Amino acid sequence: MIVLTIAVAIAGLFVGAGGSFYYNRRTQGKAADEVKKELTKAKKESEALVHKAQEEADRRVDEARKDEQRRRAELKELEQKLLDRQESLDKKLDELDKRSQGLRKDEDEVEALKNEIREIRSKQQDKLEKIAKLTKADATEKLMQMTERDIAHDLEGLIVKLQNEAKENAEEMASTILVGTMERLASEVTAERTVTAVKLEDEEMKGRIIGKEGRNIQAFQRATGVDILVDETPGMIVLSSFDPVRREVARQAMEMLLKDGRVHPGRIEEVVEKAQALVQKEVVRAGEDAAREVGIVGVPKEILQLLGELKYRTSYGQNVLKHSTEMAQLAGVLAEELGADAKIAKYAALMHDIGKALSHRIEGKHHHISGEMLRKYGAPEEVAHAAEAHHDDVEATSLEALIVRVCDAISGARPGARNISAEGFVERLKDLENTAKGFDGVEKVYAISAGREVRVIVQPKEINDLQAIKLARDVANKIESTMQYPGTIKVNVIRETRAIEFAK
Repeated sequence: MIVLTIAVAIAGLFVGAGGSFYYNRRTQGKAADEVKKELTKAKKESEALVHKAQEEADRRVDEARKDEQRRRAELKELEQKLLDRQESLDKKLDELDKRSQGLRKDEDEVEALKNEIREIRSKQQDKLEKIAKLTKADATEKLMQMTERDIAHDLEGLIVKLQNEAKENAEEMASTILVGTMERLASEVTAERTVTAVKLEDEEMKGRIIGKEGRNIQAFQRATGVDILVDETPGMIVLSSFDPVRREVARQAMEMLLKDGRVHPGRIEEVVEKAQALVQKEVVRAGEDAAREVGIVGVPKEILQLLGELKYRTSYGQNVLKHSTEMAQLAGVLAEELGADAKIAKYAALMHDIGKALSHRIEGKHHHISGEMLRKYGAPEEVAHAAEAHHDDVEATSLEALIVRVCDAISGARPGARNISAEGFVERLKDLENTAKGFDGVEKVYAISAGREVRVIVQPKEINDLQAIKLARDVANKIESTMQYPGTIKVNVIRETRAIEFAK
């Protein structure tokens, strides 16, 4: 039984091994067939790709060959065009050479004709001089003399007529322009005055201001440089100083002390410093506002400082800063009417009186100081000259300077601009005339132009021309040393010689 089982097992092993071998051989055969099929398919596909690539390469080669042929044709055509153009230019150059040669011949012929004409004219002139027995220069001179003698009288009449017409037209045009300018400006008629007095709410404050043994008032005067007049006037303290800015500082400081009620030397110094800072800000702001109002930009800050100080300065009751801004507006209108530079005219008119802010510290006339300050701080020379020449002692060499001078007269002379009483005005004119009458050889004296000019008529037998020049200087020096007046006064000495005869 065991043997049979073993035999069966061995037989099963052989059968399994044989089946496995047969299956493997069959599987390997199928795989080999599939590999052959895939190789055949891949070979066909590669042959198709190669054929397609070859066709694409051939096509591109053909396109490149055609493109090369087309470019060669274009280059050949361009080369032909260049050759044609070169031939055309060569022809034109040949024609120009021929023309230039012809022009040279013509020029030579023209020059020969000119020389021939000159010779003929020279011969004719020689013959005329021999016949007339006069040279060309003598004949020309005689002809000019005859012509001048014939037309001299007519020319004199024509000149007089033209001068009269020019004067009439100039006066009419000037009047029209000035009236139109003044009509276009609207400003206050009555000028404001600078406040120099402080009102007291309580009379007892006078004692506090004076302090024990006067130490408070002395400390205030030292700090501000302003005199305090505490008199018997009820409810009032007067501040006195030649410097308007210092006077304003003192006024504000005094009002602060009166409002606070604490008055002692330490508090006084503190309040004065605060008032100085406030006034400094107001000065700068006033200068900037004035420049902005009239449309002037780029003004140096030092000039704006001087301009702002004019807010606290008056001239015969007229506020100088308002006077300057009014002048700048007038100058702008006049400059546009006359075709001048409006910016320079307005700039100079606005700054023409900044010297008055320094006239109590620097010697000299305020308009000279104005010119010096403008030049010092970098203002244009045209502006400095126009500001300096707004009075008669400096000659105005530009139209803008004349405009500033005219505007100064308009602003100061209009009714209500300045507070000058009629009696004081008349007395000043009388004093002005009497000052000039005190010199020897003076026959008559007239104060004209509202006291801006003095005409001194002298006796010609006693005063010669050189003495008249010296007399004008002496009269001007005496007026400067003995009288007080705004601006400048022109001294005009007139010496006239008359020859009189009677026909009987």
